[in-house]
Amino acid sequence: MIKKIIASICVLLSVNAVAQKSTSSAYSFYGIGEQKFKGTSENRAMGGLSIFPDSTHINLQNPAGFGGLKLTTLSIAGSYNSTNSASNFGEGKSRNTTVDYLTVGIPLTSKWSAGVGLMAYSSVGYRIQNVTDGDFATSNRYNGDGGVNRAFFSTGYKINSNLSFGATVDYNFGKIETSSLEFLQAVQYGTQEENTSQINGFSFNLGAMWEKKVSSKHKLFLSAVYTPQSTLTLLNTRTIATVQFSEFSEPIVIDEQPITVADMKIKLPTKFALGAGFGQERKWLVGTEVTLTQANSLQNRFEDIQNATFENAKKIAIGGYFIPQYNSYSSYFKRVTYRAGIRYENTGLVVNNKSIEDAAVTLGVGLPFPSSFSNVNIGMEYGRIGTKAADLVRENYINFTLSLSLNDKWFVKRKYN
Repeated sequence: MIKKIIASICVLLSVNAVAQKSTSSAYSFYGIGEQKFKGTSENRAMGGLSIFPDSTHINLQNPAGFGGLKLTTLSIAGSYNSTNSASNFGEGKSRNTTVDYLTVGIPLTSKWSAGVGLMAYSSVGYRIQNVTDGDFATSNRYNGDGGVNRAFFSTGYKINSNLSFGATVDYNFGKIETSSLEFLQAVQYGTQEENTSQINGFSFNLGAMWEKKVSSKHKLFLSAVYTPQSTLTLLNTRTIATVQFSEFSEPIVIDEQPITVADMKIKLPTKFALGAGFGQERKWLVGTEVTLTQANSLQNRFEDIQNATFENAKKIAIGGYFIPQYNSYSSYFKRVTYRAGIRYENTGLVVNNKSIEDAAVTLGVGLPFPSSFSNVNIGMEYGRIGTKAADLVRENYINFTLSLSLNDKWFVKRKYN
């Protein structure tokens, strides 16, 4: 049955899982958009923690986790985002629903597994309008859409009962479109600038996981992920148009002219994550993970953006899970996995000389299917990014995530014909 489910979902999502608007953040204007969380919704519910191997769940952040996978696993997730934005000039609200990832992991031997999938790497999505009064009253409209998606292949190998290694190869691709419109109310026509970037390139990462029993019940977990610097190629185009502007509809183009702009190569930064945790297998775990990113190598898509730069980034996550009794027959809720976490991140983006910071608290539950290793995972993330200082935008957001982790055993030899 799971094979039919996988085939159906892959067909339905092969187109819809990419090129979605999954953000409404004004900060997605910079660089190649707002970077999306790379892990599963289970990891996200623990503040982003991904430091331990799991035999029935895919680990998208550390490929070494594939070394412990024992069952063929399909993982798919979607999220609903609600954001309240506020600045010194006004407030706004936005809502977005999107598919976050689709991946399949397959055990090839008792120690070696591999997986393929599709997920969002970054997203651009904003719509801002600004109107000024006075003798030279103006109306400005800024729109952005698109992002970078990632198709990946991961593999992991369990060297012994304590140590696993893994690697991931990503192909990044996508399209970003942004436009700005300025209209003087005393003039009949306005001016519109449209910019488009076609993006592609490869990236890689390497991971390791180590676990060790330190007592009859308890284990110590260590995790490391290294992502070397890679390059994305951006094919850029720009047009300038004279338009007839309307407050209630899309502008009508009167005349447009292409403008020559340079193509670019943007460096995806080197990243290193190190985590540690302690707990009792199938019962509870607490841990922390620190991620350091050399984000000062990032660039904006066009060189005429003057108010934004990038600095080295840092993220700290603390979280864990608790299962009252994973094999309980008397109570369903004792088999439920309860997750929680917190995280803080200096994103690396600097706008108007202000570092953009992001912090959130997370909660989640894993609801097991009856008589199965499969489960439904529900998560919630409440956080804040940005500030109202320096004429910037403060965004309070809440994300709800829903994922399926479906398990089955493939490639089993028949004992009877």
